[in-house]
Amino acid sequence: MRQILILSLMTFCLLVHAARAADLPRWELGLGLAGLTIPDYRGSDEQRGYLLPLPYVQYRGEVFQIDREGAHGKLLAAERVRLELSVAAGPLARSDDNEARRDMPDIDPTVEVGPSLEIYLTDDRAWKLELPLRTVIATDLTHAEGIGWVFAPSLNYRMGNNHGWGGGIAIGPLYASEKYHDYYYEVLPTFATATRPAYDAPGGYSGSRLTFSASQRFPDFWVGAFARYDRLSGAAFEDSPLVKQKSSFMAGVGIAWVLAEAK
Repeated sequence: MRQILILSLMTFCLLVHAARAADLPRWELGLGLAGLTIPDYRGSDEQRGYLLPLPYVQYRGEVFQIDREGAHGKLLAAERVRLELSVAAGPLARSDDNEARRDMPDIDPTVEVGPSLEIYLTDDRAWKLELPLRTVIATDLTHAEGIGWVFAPSLNYRMGNNHGWGGGIAIGPLYASEKYHDYYYEVLPTFATATRPAYDAPGGYSGSRLTFSASQRFPDFWVGAFARYDRLSGAAFEDSPLVKQKSSFMAGVGIAWVLAEAK
């Protein structure tokens, strides 16, 4: 049950990122379903599909918002620059279900929190440079462990209007601490086998990422979708025996009915 809850929240974080900007109520609440296909971890050659409950929450406050850009808090705002609090999430993976990680500890879901410097490059705010630096906590809701930090700069292009589909494209590299890479790609001597040698993952470059998103808000319901491609070539940990392929793909689609909103 805990895993289903965390996966649902992760799916919400990914799909709500696709929501378009519009002149909408201060808050909206709804519930729906989402279909999701994700690898067990970046570099895994095993992919899984999920059908999950999808909470739909939109809040457009003066300081804190849950909107097309995910969950974030406004720390500083100027004409072209914003400093915000950003949040992200990552999936779990059961090692007993993954051949490469068999007999190793499970990968718990992760929550990422930290500041993000956002620089608008055009007057219409269609182009934006995002510079998020987030600390990462792995948790299954019974325990929590800090596993380092990630830095995920990206160039973003957003499009859409108040009367049709909205969406965006984001591309950029990823960097992470040694502790973060170790959590996913280290093989301690205790878990080494003839086909899985011991490995200590260094920190540094963590590959690159390309994300597409789209959504539409209808009068009574909302539809959103995303697709994300990860490339691991040149990553600091690419020699890990747990990296089975140099690319990863995930995608999801969701629909939620709006049950209540501010008038």
